[in-house]
Formats: sequence, C-alpha cells, structure tokens
Amino acid sequence: MTVARTICLGFLGTIFLSTLLLILPWSIADSSWGDPLVALFTATSATCVTGLAIVDTGSYFSGFGQAVLLLTIQIGGLGYMTATTFLVLLLGRRFRLQHRVAIQESLDAVGLSSVSKLVTSVIALTLIIEITGTFVLMLQFVPEFGWSEGLWQSLFHSVSAFNNAGFSLFPDSLMRYSVSPVVIIPISLLIFLGGIGYQTIMETFLWLRKYFYSQGRPFYFSMHLKTVTSTTFFLLVVGFVGFYATEQYETGTLALRSQGDQLWLAMFQSVTARTAGFNTIDIGAMSTAGLFLMISLMFVGASPGSTGGGIKTTTLRILVNCTQTVLRGADDVILYRRQVPKEMLMKAFAVVMGSLTTVILR
Repeated sequence: MTVARTICLGFLGTIFLSTLLLILPWSIADSSWGDPLVALFTATSATCVTGLAIVDTGSYFSGFGQAVLLLTIQIGGLGYMTATTFLVLLLGRRFRLQHRVAIQESLDAVGLSSVSKLVTSVIALTLIIEITGTFVLMLQFVPEFGWSEGLWQSLFHSVSAFNNAGFSLFPDSLMRYSVSPVVIIPISLLIFLGGIGYQTIMETFLWLRKYFYSQGRPFYFSMHLKTVTSTTFFLLVVGFVGFYATEQYETGTLALRSQGDQLWLAMFQSVTARTAGFNTIDIGAMSTAGLFLMISLMFVGASPGSTGGGIKTTTLRILVNCTQTVLRGADDVILYRRQVPKEMLMKAFAVVMGSLTTVILR
C-alpha cells in the first residue's frame, strides 16, 4: 500500500459509508428509502468538498441526513489522514513510519517528528474557527429561525464554509443574504481561512505572538507563506475587478443592483469562486466572460494543506515564475530569492497537465 493508494482508499471508504447512511429512511425528510444515485453523488460531492448538489439539501434530507452530510464534509475537508490520525491519537497508539509519511504528504507538513502535535493543532484550530463562525452566524439565524434551528443553520454553514464545501440548507444558496454583512463577512472569512491552509494560519499566529511579545530572535516568514498570501490576494483582486467589470450589464446579476450592492456581490463571488461553491447571484444568468473567469479561478483553487481543491496557488506561482525565467533568458527559477528545485517544476507542470487533461476529457 503506497501513500497515494492509502489516501485514495480512505476517501473511497468515506464515500461508501456516507452513501449507505444517506440511503437510510432516517436520512430522508419523508422517511422513505433514498435514491442510491442521489446518495452516491451527494456523498462524493461532500467528501471531495465540491459543493455540487442535485437535490435541495435542506428539504430532501432530514436532520439525521444533514448531520451525516455535515460529518462527511468535515472529514473530506480535513482529509482522511487527519481524521484517522486524530482517532489514533485518542487511542494512544504510536505512529508507524509509513503512516507518518502519509500524514506528511496529505498535510504538506515539514518533518515527521512533530506529526502528532501538528494533527492535534489542526483539529483544535479547525474547531476554534468553526465554533467562532457559528457564534457570529447565530446573530442572523437565531432571531430568524429560533434557537434550535438557528443554531443548526449556523453550525452547518460555518462548517461548510470553512471546509470550502459550498453546501447550503437554503434552496437559493446564500442569495437571500447577498448584502447581509452578518452572513457574508463571516462566510467569506471562513472560506478564506480554509483556503489558505493550516501552515499559513499557524505561521501567521506565531508571527502575531512574536510581534506582540517581542521575545527571542526575529521572525522570518517562510517562502510558502509569502507565496500563498501574495498569490491569494492577487487572485482575490483579479476576481473582484473581473466580476465587477463583466457583470455590469447582466440584469440577472449586477446590472439592476445599486453601486454598493454591486461591489459587495463582486467581492463575495471572487472569494467563493475559487473553491467554496456558494453563490449570491444567479450563476446561470452570468455573462460568458464572467463564467470564463469563474472557471479559471476554480481551476486554480486554494492553497496546499487547505480544505480546498484545484491545482493550488503555489503551482500557479511556480509556473508564472518559470515563464518569467524563460522570457528573461535565465537558467534558474527564483522565487523570493530562493531557487526552485527542478523536481518541483516538474511536479507543478505534471499537476497542471493532468488537471487539464482530466477537465478536457470530461
């Protein structure tokens, strides 16, 4: 069993178990047996955090079915290896070398000695962020739906947003809250935090602690953090400007909205387009240029070690720098004063070509 096979089988096992649970009458709102194809598609979409749905999640599934779906999203977002490793930690067992290598590859972790602490911090960080997002969303959902329903709506959308899953319990996604700061701001921040990856969040936390306490040696940011943050913010700006410009004259998206609403809608669409899958405008009414921009942003996706998919921001940045190197006639690809290894260039090229081939064949 290689590392790749272990991870793939883990995801397949999650999809299979989730499919079985979503077929049960307890998972369906009308207490009938569920459609196997609907259950399989929903389980696959939730495990792979794509956000695609062929039924209205809020009305088709019961509370139990929604809970199964939420757990599947959480496992898919964190990654199979993270969840199983956490269970091993709870049981107090030791890691085998092959298991550590698998965890390192699934989380893009550096080194194998601190895997246990890394996974524990990942779980703790996830719970802190999701619980915080739940409390903020309760400001909108509890007054609207009451305590029990409002709490569930807040928890479900917080977990779905942080894991970049895009599942919503509303039939129109978040269109009804398209200009509500209490909903859009926390959802956007959850998507952003889930998309930049755990390593970036942890390194930023260490920098903030160092900045406020000013103890020890000076703090130096890693090349990973610089690459992820700069590329992410660049893509957010490009998406915001692009959606604002391309949807100005589309009556189904921005044309009939006020100037402030247009900026608000373009901002959220730029955040969610990369990996999340939520929407506050009618996607079917978008212009061809806007749809092409969305496809491009979805293809790039999130960052390594995150809850999102795509070819990753680091892959895009490496290939852009590689192109600049060729145009300058230089021999080495330099990124933040460091030479990018040849193996990393080949891996980035292989990821892009494999992804393009898969998309084209589909």
